[in-house]
Amino acid sequence: MSSEAEAPPLEQPKASKKAAAKKGEAKLEKLRRRQEASSAVAAAAPAPEEADPLADKYGEVPLPELQSKEEVQEPYTQVGALAGEMEGRTVVVRGRAQTIRAVGKKMAFVVVREKGFTVQCVVTEKEGLVSRQMVKFVASLNRESIVDVHGSLTVPSSPIKGASQQVEIQVSRIYCVNKALPTLPINLEDAARSEAEIEKALQAGEQLVRVNQDTRLNFRVLDIRTPANQGIFRIQSQVSNIFSQFLLSEDFIEIHTPKLIAGSSEGGSAVFKLDYKGRPACLAQSPQLHKQMAICGDFGRVFEIGPVFRAEDSFTHRHLCEFTGLDVEMEIKKHYCEVMDIVDKLFVTMFDSLNASCKKELEAIGRQYPFEPLKYLRKTLRLNFQEGVQMLKDAGIEIDPFGDLNTEVERKLGQLVLEKYGTEFYILHRYPLAVRPFYTMPCYDDPAYSNSFDVFIRGEEIISGAQRVHVPELLTKRAEANGIDVKTIETYIDSFRYGAPPHGGFGVGLERVVMLFCGLNNIRKTSLFPRDPLRISP
Repeated sequence: MSSEAEAPPLEQPKASKKAAAKKGEAKLEKLRRRQEASSAVAAAAPAPEEADPLADKYGEVPLPELQSKEEVQEPYTQVGALAGEMEGRTVVVRGRAQTIRAVGKKMAFVVVREKGFTVQCVVTEKEGLVSRQMVKFVASLNRESIVDVHGSLTVPSSPIKGASQQVEIQVSRIYCVNKALPTLPINLEDAARSEAEIEKALQAGEQLVRVNQDTRLNFRVLDIRTPANQGIFRIQSQVSNIFSQFLLSEDFIEIHTPKLIAGSSEGGSAVFKLDYKGRPACLAQSPQLHKQMAICGDFGRVFEIGPVFRAEDSFTHRHLCEFTGLDVEMEIKKHYCEVMDIVDKLFVTMFDSLNASCKKELEAIGRQYPFEPLKYLRKTLRLNFQEGVQMLKDAGIEIDPFGDLNTEVERKLGQLVLEKYGTEFYILHRYPLAVRPFYTMPCYDDPAYSNSFDVFIRGEEIISGAQRVHVPELLTKRAEANGIDVKTIETYIDSFRYGAPPHGGFGVGLERVVMLFCGLNNIRKTSLFPRDPLRISP
């Protein structure tokens, strides 16, 4: 996930994955046919038999009215802003018809949802104001249709269990702005259900629908409407925002580097190759080379938020073929610990801010995917690689002292660190040089080790960083040793021939940060439209 090279994950069998994908496509086609049939039946429904003098107070909004026909400053109120102190006020809200319930022929309830907030709307037949046909229209709305509701606010005498806002809208007018299909491929109530609810129902002899991951991703536009997913992606937005704002306050500037490059930016074969006007090219595995060139261009401190591409066949819970990289590069005055200092302050600030400003979002996630709040220290723990190896050895786990840590060992070390130091967020530095990218600076006192570090949350790596090699001769030697065609990165190496300051940086995978902060079990939950070896749509 980070913009540094990682040890490739174990490849898992593909046949079963491809068979499942074909089966999913067949199910999609069957569902499309069913939806088309439902639409045809709905279209053939007979019109009302008798004219309604109050017909202008409800109905479907004609298309011309939605084509920016005229400028009307309608004072819409957000559902989340509706409160008891607004009692008696007339409001207009727009949202989705989440649930619809008729009570006889004279009354209907519709719960309207907007941005995760819900309000109960009551439609009651009243002579000269609300007709029975209007009640019938509301009762016939398809769930998830978009509606405009006009009415006055009231505060009921007892708490409302089925909505977030503790007020009701007594509806005077209601219009369907856009109609959803009568039969949806997934039910939002099912998609929002926790595993605990499903298991509890099973024990009681009741069978509840479990929406599997592939189905969720096939109909992602519906899946992301659930409260938990709304929370996940609002938190993701905040992570990006905090990242940017913190770095700007530390005198960094934001840059934007190319994603089409001539050669590999990380080394290895895990690149997406393409034809660039008759010349070989590839998608950038990271902005590594260009952010270093920006430092050589005297920007001093830079960061970027952008897409990163990895062509690995990674069938794991934490790898994607495309993810969002949060990258940093900066001049170093004396020691690469200056880079780790930024990591420390940045992430403690980020965690503090998320806990303080995203309480509702974290609660929504926790209801569907229960998790414990992240444990972290005010001053982030730093261990060198040899200390980590010794902790593992003391626990009876022998590993290659000059090799990388695999996923299982990372998790075990995370447990040991939590038990000993009481933190799930820590830095491990001075990695063996052999397991780091070609541009990593060797240690001054032992060339078998490097001025590099990884950062972990809940026993999983989220950041890789290091001091970079800024001497062109050594850089060329290191690139060749890593099997990189030096001709493809000549402009990169040449940028260090014109005077380059010592510098370092790190890369963070946005989706992985959110996944681990929220204690989620799969990175596809934190990627809006994930791309993995078998998925390139929707």
